[in-house]
Amino acid sequence: MRGEPAVQVRGLTKNFGDIQAVRGIDLDVAEREMFGFLGPNGAGKTTTINILCTLADATAGSAWVAGHDVATDRAAVRSRIGLVFQEPTLDSYLTAEQNLRFHGELYGVPRGLLRRRMDEVLDLVGLADRRKGLVRTFSGGMRRRLEIARGLLHAPAVLFLDEPTIGLDPQTRAAIWEHIAALRRTEDITVFVTTHYMEEAEHCDRIAIIDNGRIVVTDTPEALKARIGADRIQIRTDDDPAAIVQLRERLGVEAAMHEGMVTFAVPGGAEFVPRLFAELQVGIGTVTVTRPSLDDVFMAYTGRTIRDAEQGPGGAAMHPFRLMAGRR
Repeated sequence: MRGEPAVQVRGLTKNFGDIQAVRGIDLDVAEREMFGFLGPNGAGKTTTINILCTLADATAGSAWVAGHDVATDRAAVRSRIGLVFQEPTLDSYLTAEQNLRFHGELYGVPRGLLRRRMDEVLDLVGLADRRKGLVRTFSGGMRRRLEIARGLLHAPAVLFLDEPTIGLDPQTRAAIWEHIAALRRTEDITVFVTTHYMEEAEHCDRIAIIDNGRIVVTDTPEALKARIGADRIQIRTDDDPAAIVQLRERLGVEAAMHEGMVTFAVPGGAEFVPRLFAELQVGIGTVTVTRPSLDDVFMAYTGRTIRDAEQGPGGAAMHPFRLMAGRR
């Protein structure tokens, strides 16, 4: 029904034996919204997508997609969604057109409409001139664009994109997002995208940061960055442990090691830099000052960067951004 959330999740939990992959999440995604699930690999993003797309059963909780219960009305959910998986699922021995035709027939797209929809989605992703080409001759970016076209073919209400640019080079990733932006201008559709790339999350109307199976915060990218209110400074020194101690004792700043550098947060980062050289009694090799980013937001609420999280528990030390978020 018009006006209902396109995706609604309440208390969703998924266990794999003793491992709790999704830990009681609540979520609402509005119609025609570009919604991003931001988190490291293993955070629970794909597991949640699989439940919403009826590919896995929840252990507890409930979810509705396009007004249909994913547990009790699976056929209706599947008819109303498009899905682009992380892993390639095209038949490489068929042409682009044949892959689309097979998908359209599987979803019952009327023959009179199928040709027009194929023309529309191929044009949308810039592959109209390669419709007769065998998929095995396509680049990785072309295959991903064709998968997006296939997901759109049957005019779904919600399109799920699970890490749509994983494994692609930066230039191809940027091109994919240009096509995603174009489809939003031409298709009446909700887009639910998972990613661990910060710059991709910036394209979303709202994002939910997920870590260890829990949603830790949800808002627009700009609102989340505005909550931080401090710059990030990273320094390389001759003695990083001593620098961390001196930052605390001499400058009243809490610092930690992240991504191999001494990292801390202060308001007015550029103005703070001269104090580093004046106060620290260790050699400073490099200093980097950055304005708040989504990586800083992730750090504020989890105590680590996404890169730290993907490298394992060693990067999980408490960070001053998290201390600042905890005081709000």
